[in-house]
Amino acid sequence: MFSLPIKKFILIVFLVLVATYISLPPKFSLFGKDVSRPNLNIKIGNFTLQRNFDLRLGLDLAGGSQLIFQADMSKVPADKQSTALNGVKGIIENRVNLFGISEPNVQTSVFEGKSRIIVELPGISDTQQAASLIGKTAQLLFEEVEEVPGVNGTTPSATLVATNLTGADLQSAQVVFDSQTGKPAISLQFTTEGGEKFAEITGRNVGKQLPIVLDNQIISAPVVEGQITGGNAQITGNFSIDEAKQLAIQLNAGALPIPVTLVQETTIGATLGATSVNQSILAGIVGVSMVGIFMILAYGRLGIVADIGLFIFAVITLALYKLIPVTLTLPGIAGFMLSIGMAVDSNILIFERFKEEKGKRSVANALEVSFGRAWDSIRDANVATIITSLVLINPFDWPFLQSSGPVRGFAITLLLGILISLFTGIFVSRNLLRVFVKGGKHD
Repeated sequence: MFSLPIKKFILIVFLVLVATYISLPPKFSLFGKDVSRPNLNIKIGNFTLQRNFDLRLGLDLAGGSQLIFQADMSKVPADKQSTALNGVKGIIENRVNLFGISEPNVQTSVFEGKSRIIVELPGISDTQQAASLIGKTAQLLFEEVEEVPGVNGTTPSATLVATNLTGADLQSAQVVFDSQTGKPAISLQFTTEGGEKFAEITGRNVGKQLPIVLDNQIISAPVVEGQITGGNAQITGNFSIDEAKQLAIQLNAGALPIPVTLVQETTIGATLGATSVNQSILAGIVGVSMVGIFMILAYGRLGIVADIGLFIFAVITLALYKLIPVTLTLPGIAGFMLSIGMAVDSNILIFERFKEEKGKRSVANALEVSFGRAWDSIRDANVATIITSLVLINPFDWPFLQSSGPVRGFAITLLLGILISLFTGIFVSRNLLRVFVKGGKHD
Protein backbone atom coordinates (compact mmCIF):
# COMPACT_ATOMS: atom_id res chain seq x y z
CA MET A 1 0.00 0.00 0.00
CA PHE A 2 1.15 3.52 -0.76
CA SER A 3 1.66 5.96 2.11
CA LEU A 4 -0.60 9.01 2.30
CA PRO A 5 2.02 11.46 0.89
CA ILE A 6 2.63 9.13 -2.08
CA LYS A 7 -1.12 8.88 -2.73
CA LYS A 8 -1.39 12.65 -2.72
CA PHE A 9 1.62 12.88 -5.03
CA ILE A 10 -0.05 10.48 -7.49
CA LEU A 11 -3.20 12.61 -7.32
CA ILE A 12 -1.15 15.72 -8.11
CA VAL A 13 0.50 14.02 -11.10
CA PHE A 14 -2.89 12.90 -12.43
CA LEU A 15 -4.32 16.40 -11.99
CA VAL A 16 -1.35 17.95 -13.81
CA LEU A 17 -1.68 15.50 -16.72
CA VAL A 18 -5.39 16.30 -17.14
CA ALA A 19 -4.76 20.05 -16.86
CA THR A 20 -1.88 19.83 -19.34
CA TYR A 21 -4.09 18.02 -21.86
CA ILE A 22 -6.77 20.70 -21.56
CA SER A 23 -4.18 23.50 -21.75
CA LEU A 24 -2.58 22.28 -24.98
CA PRO A 25 -3.38 24.32 -28.10
CA PRO A 26 -5.56 22.62 -30.76
CA LYS A 27 -2.50 22.18 -33.00
CA PHE A 28 1.18 22.26 -32.10
CA SER A 29 4.53 20.96 -33.29
CA LEU A 30 6.34 18.16 -31.43
CA PHE A 31 9.76 16.92 -32.56
CA GLY A 32 9.16 18.40 -36.00
CA LYS A 33 5.74 16.77 -36.41
CA ASP A 34 2.39 18.53 -36.41
CA VAL A 35 0.16 17.22 -33.63
CA SER A 36 -3.56 17.86 -33.17
CA ARG A 37 -5.09 17.62 -29.73
CA PRO A 38 -8.33 15.58 -29.97
CA ASN A 39 -11.39 17.25 -28.52
CA LEU A 40 -13.39 15.68 -25.71
CA ASN A 41 -16.15 13.49 -27.09
CA ILE A 42 -17.73 11.10 -24.58
CA LYS A 43 -20.91 9.17 -25.36
CA ILE A 44 -22.53 6.89 -22.78
CA GLY A 45 -25.95 5.69 -23.88
CA ASN A 46 -28.03 8.76 -24.63
CA PHE A 47 -25.60 11.04 -22.80
CA THR A 48 -23.08 12.91 -24.95
CA LEU A 49 -20.37 15.28 -23.71
CA GLN A 50 -18.45 17.31 -26.28
CA ARG A 51 -15.90 20.04 -25.55
CA ASN A 52 -13.25 21.67 -27.73
CA PHE A 53 -11.19 23.35 -24.94
CA ASP A 54 -10.39 26.42 -27.04
CA LEU A 55 -9.13 29.52 -25.24
CA ARG A 56 -11.61 32.38 -25.54
CA LEU A 57 -9.87 35.66 -26.33
CA GLY A 58 -11.34 39.11 -25.80
CA LEU A 59 -11.54 41.81 -28.45
CA ASP A 60 -8.23 43.39 -27.49
CA LEU A 61 -6.49 40.06 -28.24
CA ALA A 62 -8.59 38.47 -31.00
CA GLY A 63 -9.80 41.60 -32.79
CA GLY A 64 -13.42 42.52 -33.44
CA SER A 65 -15.93 45.19 -32.52
CA GLN A 66 -17.52 46.56 -29.39
CA LEU A 67 -20.90 48.28 -29.44
CA ILE A 68 -22.20 50.19 -26.43
CA PHE A 69 -25.93 50.94 -26.29
CA GLN A 70 -27.62 53.20 -23.77
CA ALA A 71 -31.10 52.16 -22.64
CA ASP A 72 -33.82 54.79 -22.31
CA MET A 73 -35.18 54.27 -18.79
CA SER A 74 -37.16 57.52 -18.66
CA LYS A 75 -40.52 55.72 -18.80
CA VAL A 76 -39.54 52.73 -16.64
CA PRO A 77 -40.26 52.81 -12.87
CA ALA A 78 -37.12 52.71 -10.74
CA ASP A 79 -38.01 49.36 -9.17
CA LYS A 80 -38.36 47.72 -12.60
CA GLN A 81 -35.31 49.15 -14.36
CA SER A 82 -33.04 46.22 -13.48
CA THR A 83 -35.58 43.73 -14.86
CA ALA A 84 -36.05 45.80 -18.02
CA LEU A 85 -32.30 46.04 -18.59
CA ASN A 86 -31.84 42.29 -18.17
CA GLY A 87 -34.73 41.76 -20.58
CA VAL A 88 -32.97 43.91 -23.18
CA LYS A 89 -29.76 41.96 -22.59
CA GLY A 90 -31.51 38.62 -23.14
CA ILE A 91 -33.14 39.74 -26.39
CA ILE A 92 -29.87 41.19 -27.71
CA GLU A 93 -28.12 37.91 -26.86
CA ASN A 94 -30.77 36.03 -28.84
CA ARG A 95 -30.36 38.35 -31.82
CA VAL A 96 -26.58 38.07 -31.82
CA ASN A 97 -26.71 34.28 -31.52
CA LEU A 98 -29.24 34.00 -34.35
CA PHE A 99 -26.99 36.27 -36.43
CA GLY A 100 -24.34 33.53 -36.22
CA ILE A 101 -21.51 35.41 -34.49
CA SER A 102 -19.04 33.10 -32.73
CA GLU A 103 -18.72 33.54 -28.95
CA PRO A 104 -20.28 37.00 -28.51
CA ASN A 105 -20.20 38.66 -25.11
CA VAL A 106 -23.17 40.74 -23.91
CA GLN A 107 -23.11 42.41 -20.50
CA THR A 108 -24.89 45.22 -18.70
CA SER A 109 -23.42 48.21 -16.91
CA VAL A 110 -25.20 50.64 -14.57
CA PHE A 111 -23.11 53.57 -13.40
CA GLU A 112 -23.96 57.15 -12.47
CA GLY A 113 -27.57 56.68 -13.51
CA LYS A 114 -26.74 55.39 -16.99
CA SER A 115 -27.92 51.93 -18.02
CA ARG A 116 -25.85 50.46 -20.80
CA ILE A 117 -25.52 47.22 -22.73
CA ILE A 118 -22.01 46.33 -23.91
CA VAL A 119 -21.90 43.98 -26.90
CA GLU A 120 -18.57 42.45 -27.95
CA LEU A 121 -18.45 40.79 -31.37
CA PRO A 122 -15.20 38.88 -32.03
CA GLY A 123 -14.10 38.81 -35.66
CA ILE A 124 -16.63 41.46 -36.81
CA SER A 125 -15.04 44.55 -38.37
CA ASP A 126 -18.06 46.06 -40.17
CA THR A 127 -20.38 47.15 -37.37
CA GLN A 128 -23.07 48.88 -39.42
CA GLN A 129 -25.16 45.78 -40.06
CA ALA A 130 -24.64 44.42 -36.55
CA ALA A 131 -25.62 47.75 -34.95
CA SER A 132 -28.78 47.90 -37.05
CA LEU A 133 -29.68 44.33 -36.12
CA ILE A 134 -29.03 44.76 -32.40
CA GLY A 135 -30.32 48.26 -31.74
CA LYS A 136 -33.64 48.16 -33.58
CA THR A 137 -36.63 47.88 -31.27
CA ALA A 138 -38.55 45.55 -33.67
CA GLN A 139 -41.98 46.21 -32.15
CA LEU A 140 -44.43 44.49 -34.50
CA LEU A 141 -48.10 45.54 -34.49
CA PHE A 142 -51.15 44.67 -36.55
CA GLU A 143 -53.53 47.62 -36.85
CA GLU A 144 -57.00 48.16 -38.23
CA VAL A 145 -58.15 51.03 -40.44
CA GLU A 146 -61.04 52.89 -38.85
CA GLU A 147 -62.92 55.39 -40.98
CA VAL A 148 -63.83 58.73 -39.43
CA PRO A 149 -66.96 60.25 -41.04
CA GLY A 150 -66.65 63.73 -42.50
CA VAL A 151 -68.25 66.62 -40.62
CA ASN A 152 -70.33 69.25 -42.44
CA GLY A 153 -69.56 67.87 -45.86
CA THR A 154 -65.81 67.34 -45.31
CA THR A 155 -64.09 64.32 -46.79
CA PRO A 156 -64.09 61.26 -44.51
CA SER A 157 -60.68 60.35 -43.06
CA ALA A 158 -59.16 57.23 -41.62
CA THR A 159 -57.12 56.45 -38.56
CA LEU A 160 -55.16 53.41 -37.40
CA VAL A 161 -56.31 51.51 -34.34
CA ALA A 162 -54.00 48.99 -32.66
CA THR A 163 -55.27 45.45 -32.25
CA ASN A 164 -54.38 42.99 -29.50
CA LEU A 165 -52.16 41.04 -31.95
CA THR A 166 -48.45 41.87 -31.61
CA GLY A 167 -45.04 40.33 -32.18
CA ALA A 168 -45.39 38.61 -28.80
CA ASP A 169 -47.95 36.29 -30.44
CA LEU A 170 -45.41 35.01 -32.97
CA GLN A 171 -44.09 31.47 -32.81
CA SER A 172 -41.60 31.81 -35.65
CA ALA A 173 -40.65 33.99 -38.60
CA GLN A 174 -38.65 32.91 -41.63
CA VAL A 175 -37.58 34.30 -44.99
CA VAL A 176 -39.52 33.08 -48.03
CA PHE A 177 -40.03 34.33 -51.58
CA ASP A 178 -43.38 35.71 -52.64
CA SER A 179 -45.01 33.37 -55.16
CA GLN A 180 -46.32 36.26 -57.27
CA THR A 181 -43.46 38.77 -57.29
CA GLY A 182 -40.53 36.49 -56.48
CA LYS A 183 -39.29 39.06 -53.94
CA PRO A 184 -38.17 38.20 -50.39
CA ALA A 185 -40.95 38.12 -47.81
CA ILE A 186 -41.41 37.12 -44.17
CA SER A 187 -43.58 34.12 -43.38
CA LEU A 188 -45.16 34.33 -39.91
CA GLN A 189 -46.37 31.41 -37.81
CA PHE A 190 -48.50 32.48 -34.85
CA THR A 191 -48.97 30.70 -31.55
CA THR A 192 -52.32 29.00 -30.94
CA GLU A 193 -53.64 32.07 -29.14
CA GLY A 194 -52.11 34.36 -31.75
CA GLY A 195 -53.73 32.35 -34.54
CA GLU A 196 -57.13 32.79 -32.90
CA LYS A 197 -56.58 36.53 -32.60
CA PHE A 198 -55.47 36.74 -36.24
CA ALA A 199 -58.54 34.80 -37.41
CA GLU A 200 -60.83 37.15 -35.48
CA ILE A 201 -59.09 40.27 -36.82
CA THR A 202 -59.10 39.13 -40.45
CA GLY A 203 -62.71 37.99 -40.12
CA ARG A 204 -63.95 41.48 -39.25
CA ASN A 205 -61.75 43.23 -41.81
CA VAL A 206 -62.63 41.39 -45.02
CA GLY A 207 -62.23 43.76 -47.96
CA LYS A 208 -60.22 46.21 -45.86
CA GLN A 209 -56.53 46.90 -45.48
CA LEU A 210 -54.72 45.45 -42.46
CA PRO A 211 -51.57 47.56 -41.93
CA ILE A 212 -48.53 45.77 -40.48
CA VAL A 213 -46.47 48.26 -38.46
CA LEU A 214 -42.84 47.79 -37.41
CA ASP A 215 -41.38 50.40 -35.07
CA ASN A 216 -44.12 52.92 -35.96
CA GLN A 217 -43.58 52.48 -39.70
CA ILE A 218 -46.08 50.78 -41.99
CA ILE A 219 -44.14 48.14 -43.89
CA SER A 220 -47.11 46.43 -45.52
CA ALA A 221 -50.86 47.04 -45.81
CA PRO A 222 -52.43 44.04 -47.56
CA VAL A 223 -56.15 43.83 -48.31
CA VAL A 224 -57.87 41.01 -46.42
CA GLU A 225 -59.66 38.83 -48.97
CA GLY A 226 -61.16 36.46 -46.43
CA GLN A 227 -60.83 35.19 -42.89
CA ILE A 228 -57.48 33.46 -42.28
CA THR A 229 -57.73 30.61 -39.80
CA GLY A 230 -54.50 28.70 -40.32
CA GLY A 231 -52.40 30.83 -37.97
CA ASN A 232 -50.08 31.87 -40.80
CA ALA A 233 -49.42 35.24 -42.41
CA GLN A 234 -46.91 36.78 -44.78
CA ILE A 235 -45.27 40.20 -44.74
CA THR A 236 -44.41 41.51 -48.17
CA GLY A 237 -42.61 44.71 -49.02
CA ASN A 238 -39.63 46.11 -50.82
CA PHE A 239 -37.15 43.96 -48.87
CA SER A 240 -33.67 42.93 -49.91
CA ILE A 241 -32.44 39.48 -48.87
CA ASP A 242 -30.33 40.91 -46.04
CA GLU A 243 -33.16 43.13 -44.79
CA ALA A 244 -35.55 40.17 -44.77
CA LYS A 245 -33.03 38.04 -42.83
CA GLN A 246 -32.47 40.78 -40.25
CA LEU A 247 -36.20 41.31 -39.80
CA ALA A 248 -36.76 37.56 -39.33
CA ILE A 249 -33.99 37.46 -36.70
CA GLN A 250 -35.45 40.43 -34.84
CA LEU A 251 -38.96 38.99 -34.86
CA ASN A 252 -37.74 35.57 -33.68
CA ALA A 253 -35.68 37.12 -30.87
CA GLY A 254 -38.52 39.40 -29.77
CA ALA A 255 -38.97 43.12 -29.47
CA LEU A 256 -36.85 45.20 -27.13
CA PRO A 257 -38.96 46.27 -24.12
CA ILE A 258 -37.29 49.69 -24.11
CA PRO A 259 -35.53 51.69 -26.84
CA VAL A 260 -31.73 51.71 -26.97
CA THR A 261 -29.32 54.12 -28.63
CA LEU A 262 -25.84 53.34 -29.94
CA VAL A 263 -23.46 55.66 -28.06
CA GLN A 264 -20.06 54.16 -28.87
CA GLU A 265 -18.51 51.70 -31.27
CA THR A 266 -14.92 50.49 -31.33
CA THR A 267 -13.18 48.26 -33.86
CA ILE A 268 -9.90 46.47 -33.14
CA GLY A 269 -8.01 44.86 -36.00
CA ALA A 270 -6.91 41.23 -35.79
CA THR A 271 -3.29 42.28 -36.45
CA LEU A 272 -3.27 44.54 -33.40
CA GLY A 273 -4.80 41.72 -31.37
CA ALA A 274 -2.14 39.22 -32.52
CA THR A 275 0.60 41.71 -31.61
CA SER A 276 -0.89 42.12 -28.14
CA VAL A 277 -0.99 38.33 -27.68
CA ASN A 278 2.67 37.93 -28.67
CA GLN A 279 3.79 40.78 -26.42
CA SER A 280 1.76 39.41 -23.51
CA ILE A 281 3.19 35.91 -23.93
CA LEU A 282 6.73 37.30 -24.04
CA ALA A 283 6.12 39.42 -20.94
CA GLY A 284 4.67 36.40 -19.14
CA ILE A 285 7.64 34.17 -20.02
CA VAL A 286 10.15 36.81 -18.91
CA GLY A 287 8.29 37.51 -15.67
CA VAL A 288 7.84 33.86 -14.69
CA SER A 289 11.46 33.05 -15.59
CA MET A 290 12.78 35.87 -13.41
CA VAL A 291 10.62 34.74 -10.50
CA GLY A 292 11.79 31.14 -10.96
CA ILE A 293 15.47 32.13 -11.01
CA PHE A 294 15.01 34.28 -7.91
CA MET A 295 13.40 31.41 -5.98
CA ILE A 296 16.25 29.02 -6.85
CA LEU A 297 18.94 31.56 -5.92
CA ALA A 298 17.22 32.46 -2.66
CA TYR A 299 16.04 29.04 -1.45
CA GLY A 300 18.01 26.39 -3.34
CA ARG A 301 16.27 23.01 -3.53
CA LEU A 302 13.17 24.43 -1.88
CA GLY A 303 13.07 27.03 -4.64
CA ILE A 304 13.11 24.28 -7.28
CA VAL A 305 10.07 22.69 -5.66
CA ALA A 306 8.41 26.12 -5.54
CA ASP A 307 9.09 26.55 -9.27
CA ILE A 308 7.49 23.18 -9.97
CA GLY A 309 4.48 24.33 -7.97
CA LEU A 310 4.45 27.56 -9.98
CA PHE A 311 4.39 25.58 -13.24
CA ILE A 312 1.52 23.46 -11.92
CA PHE A 313 -0.28 26.66 -10.90
CA ALA A 314 0.04 28.04 -14.44
CA VAL A 315 -1.17 24.81 -16.09
CA ILE A 316 -4.21 24.44 -13.80
CA THR A 317 -5.09 28.12 -14.23
CA LEU A 318 -5.00 27.90 -18.03
CA ALA A 319 -7.09 24.73 -17.93
CA LEU A 320 -9.73 26.45 -15.79
CA TYR A 321 -9.77 29.44 -18.17
CA LYS A 322 -10.77 27.00 -20.91
CA LEU A 323 -13.24 24.99 -18.81
CA ILE A 324 -15.27 27.86 -17.34
CA PRO A 325 -14.61 29.52 -19.93
CA VAL A 326 -12.97 32.86 -19.12
CA THR A 327 -12.73 35.49 -21.85
CA LEU A 328 -9.06 36.43 -21.65
CA THR A 329 -8.19 40.11 -22.17
CA LEU A 330 -5.09 42.25 -21.60
CA PRO A 331 -6.35 43.33 -18.14
CA GLY A 332 -7.08 39.66 -17.49
CA ILE A 333 -3.48 38.76 -18.29
CA ALA A 334 -2.40 41.47 -15.85
CA GLY A 335 -4.58 39.85 -13.18
CA PHE A 336 -2.99 36.47 -13.92
CA MET A 337 0.53 37.93 -13.60
CA LEU A 338 -0.39 39.54 -10.28
CA SER A 339 -1.74 36.22 -9.00
CA ILE A 340 1.64 34.62 -9.84
CA GLY A 341 3.26 37.12 -7.49
CA MET A 342 0.72 36.23 -4.81
CA ALA A 343 1.43 32.52 -5.32
CA VAL A 344 5.17 33.06 -4.89
CA ASP A 345 4.53 35.25 -1.86
CA SER A 346 2.92 32.28 -0.08
CA ASN A 347 6.01 30.14 -0.69
CA ILE A 348 8.31 32.91 0.54
CA LEU A 349 6.37 33.19 3.81
CA ILE A 350 6.60 29.42 4.31
CA PHE A 351 10.31 29.19 3.44
CA GLU A 352 11.28 32.14 5.64
CA ARG A 353 9.48 30.50 8.53
CA PHE A 354 11.32 27.25 7.66
CA LYS A 355 14.67 29.04 8.02
CA GLU A 356 13.72 29.90 11.58
CA GLU A 357 12.53 26.40 12.43
CA LYS A 358 15.13 24.16 10.75
CA GLY A 359 17.72 24.68 13.48
CA LYS A 360 15.33 23.53 16.18
CA ARG A 361 14.03 20.26 14.72
CA SER A 362 14.32 17.84 11.80
CA VAL A 363 13.70 19.08 8.26
CA ALA A 364 10.42 17.16 7.95
CA ASN A 365 9.09 18.53 11.24
CA ALA A 366 10.37 22.02 10.44
CA LEU A 367 8.45 22.00 7.14
CA GLU A 368 5.21 20.95 8.84
CA VAL A 369 5.58 23.63 11.52
CA SER A 370 6.46 26.24 8.86
CA PHE A 371 3.33 25.52 6.83
CA GLY A 372 1.16 25.61 9.94
CA ARG A 373 2.53 28.86 11.34
CA ALA A 374 2.63 30.66 7.99
CA TRP A 375 -0.97 29.73 7.19
CA ASP A 376 -2.56 32.58 9.19
CA SER A 377 -0.59 35.23 7.30
CA ILE A 378 -1.24 33.54 3.94
CA ARG A 379 -4.96 33.21 4.67
CA ASP A 380 -5.43 36.82 5.77
CA ALA A 381 -3.51 38.26 2.81
CA ASN A 382 -5.41 36.17 0.28
CA VAL A 383 -8.83 36.74 1.86
CA ALA A 384 -8.24 40.50 1.62
CA THR A 385 -7.38 40.14 -2.08
CA ILE A 386 -10.41 37.89 -2.68
CA ILE A 387 -12.72 40.51 -1.13
CA THR A 388 -11.16 43.23 -3.29
CA SER A 389 -11.61 41.07 -6.40
CA LEU A 390 -15.29 40.47 -5.60
CA VAL A 391 -15.84 44.21 -5.19
CA LEU A 392 -14.27 44.83 -8.61
CA ILE A 393 -16.31 42.03 -10.21
CA ASN A 394 -19.51 43.52 -8.73
CA PRO A 395 -21.48 40.25 -9.15
CA PHE A 396 -24.77 41.84 -8.02
CA ASP A 397 -24.43 44.82 -10.40
CA TRP A 398 -24.70 47.38 -7.62
CA PRO A 399 -25.13 50.77 -9.32
CA PHE A 400 -22.66 52.57 -7.02
CA LEU A 401 -19.80 50.31 -8.16
CA GLN A 402 -18.05 50.31 -11.52
CA SER A 403 -18.72 47.19 -13.60
CA SER A 404 -16.86 47.73 -16.86
CA GLY A 405 -15.59 44.76 -18.86
CA PRO A 406 -11.83 45.43 -18.47
CA VAL A 407 -12.16 45.86 -14.68
CA ARG A 408 -14.17 42.67 -14.36
CA GLY A 409 -11.74 40.79 -16.62
CA PHE A 410 -8.84 41.80 -14.38
CA ALA A 411 -10.71 40.92 -11.20
CA ILE A 412 -11.97 37.53 -12.43
CA THR A 413 -8.52 36.28 -13.44
CA LEU A 414 -7.04 37.64 -10.22
CA LEU A 415 -9.71 35.89 -8.13
CA LEU A 416 -9.22 32.57 -9.91
CA GLY A 417 -5.46 32.94 -9.60
CA ILE A 418 -5.67 33.57 -5.85
CA LEU A 419 -7.91 30.55 -5.27
CA ILE A 420 -5.67 28.29 -7.36
CA SER A 421 -2.52 29.65 -5.71
CA LEU A 422 -3.95 28.73 -2.31
CA PHE A 423 -4.45 25.19 -3.58
CA THR A 424 -1.02 24.86 -5.19
CA GLY A 425 0.81 26.62 -2.36
CA ILE A 426 -0.74 24.69 0.51
CA PHE A 427 -1.60 21.33 -1.06
CA VAL A 428 0.70 20.85 -4.07
CA SER A 429 3.95 22.40 -2.79
CA ARG A 430 3.46 20.95 0.67
CA ASN A 431 3.03 17.39 -0.58
CA LEU A 432 5.88 17.71 -3.09
CA LEU A 433 8.16 18.72 -0.24
CA ARG A 434 6.90 15.81 1.88
CA VAL A 435 7.85 13.39 -0.89
CA PHE A 436 11.23 14.86 -1.90
CA VAL A 437 12.56 16.16 1.44
CA LYS A 438 13.69 13.45 3.87
CA GLY A 439 14.54 13.71 7.52
CA GLY A 440 17.73 15.40 8.60
CA LYS A 441 19.27 18.85 8.42
CA HIS A 442 18.70 21.04 5.39
CA ASP A 443 21.69 22.66 3.72
